[in-house]
Amino acid sequence: MSSNIPESKKKRIVIVGGGFGGLTLAEKLKNSSYQIVLIDKLNYHQFPPLLYQVSTSGLEPSAISFPYRKIFQRHNDFYFRMAEVFKINAGEQNIETSIGKIDYDYLVLAAGSDSNYFGNENLKQYTFPMKSIPESLTLRNRLLQNLEKALTANNSKQRQALLNVAIVGAGATGVEIAGAIAEMKRYILPKDYPDLNIKEVQILLIEGSDRILRAMSYQASQKAQSFLEEMGVTVKLNTMVENYDGNLLQFSNGESWTTATVIWCSGVKGVDFNGIPQNVMGRGNRIKVNRYNEIEELPHIFAIGDICLQSEPAYPNGYPQVAPVAIQQGKHLANNFLRLEQGIQLLPFCYNDKGSMATIGRNKAVADLLGLRFSGLSAWILWMTVHLMSILGVKNKIIILLNWVWNYFTYDQSLRLIIKPSSHPKI
Repeated sequence: MSSNIPESKKKRIVIVGGGFGGLTLAEKLKNSSYQIVLIDKLNYHQFPPLLYQVSTSGLEPSAISFPYRKIFQRHNDFYFRMAEVFKINAGEQNIETSIGKIDYDYLVLAAGSDSNYFGNENLKQYTFPMKSIPESLTLRNRLLQNLEKALTANNSKQRQALLNVAIVGAGATGVEIAGAIAEMKRYILPKDYPDLNIKEVQILLIEGSDRILRAMSYQASQKAQSFLEEMGVTVKLNTMVENYDGNLLQFSNGESWTTATVIWCSGVKGVDFNGIPQNVMGRGNRIKVNRYNEIEELPHIFAIGDICLQSEPAYPNGYPQVAPVAIQQGKHLANNFLRLEQGIQLLPFCYNDKGSMATIGRNKAVADLLGLRFSGLSAWILWMTVHLMSILGVKNKIIILLNWVWNYFTYDQSLRLIIKPSSHPKI
C-alpha cells in the first residue's frame, strides 16, 4: 500500500494531527522550503471549545468543523492524507499508517489528547466523553432520547434516572456543558415537553477538588459556581467518582446517585503512539520534550500541543493542555523550522499566558485576562468575540453568529434532532 506522496527535493515535514497545534504549524509553513504532509484520521479540523454546543443542540457539527483540503487549497507542495498512524520507526525515519509507510525528514506529533478514565473500564464503557464531533452527537442523541423515554417510563424511579444528568469534572468543559443543559431545562424543555414535569430534571456537577474552574482565579470559580447554582445546577465538591454501571453512579465517600447519563469531563491523556520509548513518557501519557519541542532521544521528532510535556520553572508539571498553548507552540516551531533551514540557532519556547475564560449561560461568563477579571455580561460578550474570531472560515463565523443571535432573541434552538446510525456496513 502506498501513500502516493510525490518525491520532492525539499525536506519533508510530516505532521500527525490537525488540531490547533498541527494546523497552525502547517499554515505557518505554507510556501516554505519544506514539503508538508498532514496526517489525520478525520478529514476536517474541529473546534473543541464549542463541542458542548453541538451536544446540547445549539450548533450543527458543520458550523465548528472545516475540511483540511479546503483550508490548504492554495498551498504549494502540501499533501493531506486521511490515515491512522500505527507505529513510529525513528531509526528508519518513517511511520507506518493505514495507507502504508511514509518517510519523513522531520516528524511532528500533534495528535492531541484522549479522555482519561484512570484505568476504570466501567467509566470508559458507560460514560459519555465529549472530545470529538461524533462523541458530541452521541451525547446529543442520549440527552434527547432520555427525554422521549421519560414520557413513557413505567415508574417514577425509572423516569427520574432518565431525567438525572451527571457531569464529572468541573473544568471549563464541565462547567459549560452544565450551564448549557440548565438553559435547555429552563427555556427549551417546557415548550417541547409540556407533559413532562421539568422540575424533575436534575443536573449534578461533580468535582474532586475544593472548587470548580481550578485553572482560573478564586473569584472566577466562586462567581461561576454562583451562576450555576442560580440556574439550578447542584455542585458537589471534594467528591471523587469511584464507579458507574450505566445506572448507579458511585462516589468514593460511599454515596451514590441513580442516573442514565454521566458526561465525562474529568481528565485527558496524551494519544498513544507505538514506537515511543517509555522513558520519554511523562505524567498523563504525555511525551517529554525540551524547550525546542524536540524529543531529545528521538532525533528529528518533535511534539506540540496536548500530547507533549514541556516544563519551565513557572510550569513544573508542564503547560496546561489548552488551545492557546498548542497554537503558540505551532507558531514557534514553524519559526524554528525556518531558522533550522537557514542554519540559525533555534529559539526556546516560553508560553505567554494571556488568561482563560468560561461561559455558563446567557449573559453569564467569567474571564481572567491580562491580569483583569470580568464576570457577567461583559465576560460573556468577550467570550463570544474571542471564540467567534477563532473559528475557521467566514461562512462558519456567520452561521455561528446567526445561531447565537437567533437563540438569544427567541430563547429557542431548532437543532434537536435524534440522528441514529445507519444499519449499513461501516465505510
